[in-house]
Amino acid sequence: MSEPAVLTDVADGVMTITINRPAAKNAVNKDVAVGIAAALDQLDADDNTHVVILTGAGGTFCSGMDLKAFVTGETPYVEGRGFAGMVQRSTDKPLIAAVEGYALAGGCELAITCDLIVAADNSKFGIPEVKRGLAAAAGGLVRLPRQIPSRVAMEMALTGDFMDADRALSLGLINQVAPAGEALAQAKVLAAKIAENGPLAVKRSKQVIKESIDWSQDETFEKQQEIVNPVFSSEDAIEGATAFAEKRKPNWKGR
Repeated sequence: MSEPAVLTDVADGVMTITINRPAAKNAVNKDVAVGIAAALDQLDADDNTHVVILTGAGGTFCSGMDLKAFVTGETPYVEGRGFAGMVQRSTDKPLIAAVEGYALAGGCELAITCDLIVAADNSKFGIPEVKRGLAAAAGGLVRLPRQIPSRVAMEMALTGDFMDADRALSLGLINQVAPAGEALAQAKVLAAKIAENGPLAVKRSKQVIKESIDWSQDETFEKQQEIVNPVFSSEDAIEGATAFAEKRKPNWKGR
């Protein structure tokens, strides 16, 4: 029996989703898309899991869409979630990419869908779809110019050239660089820090940062308050203050 295309593991409030097609450089086919979507559905339904890490098996994050499957008519999309089961709609919980090796085409688009990226020092990012007569329409063309300078994004989109980890870090595309083979371990340290915090506060903070990009200056604070007001009236807010006063770790309820 062949192994699942996607593996999941949950420990200490953190889910790890692993694309498990190392022989195909973790190229995204329909099985991968369905597997990631199912894992995110599980995550969204689990009140005890607060952070998710996406990674790839075998030293490669993801080489993009499986072109061999594509030419047979297979499309790696999931209704409501989009390419790879996540680029259109992922999760309201923090999502970290742990990147080893290549994050190319759809693989790069998966990485930049995530909220945070930890990348190995041997990693390469790129949207080389134009080299195959395609376009980076799974988020590359619209997300990349919001995450790095637009002219750099334009050059990547039109040339298909790759970017190494050091340049990605200098441009703010990624958060941390890890030694080769250590991206997942370093991402788990980052995830643990996030998981220690109030889950409602974390989710609403992420929501404001993501959505406020499109807000006008006049509506910024009003819209922010609509989102964060429930945080200040939550049980977690009382628990956080009480735990601080009592010099103990808080017992979060997420409400």
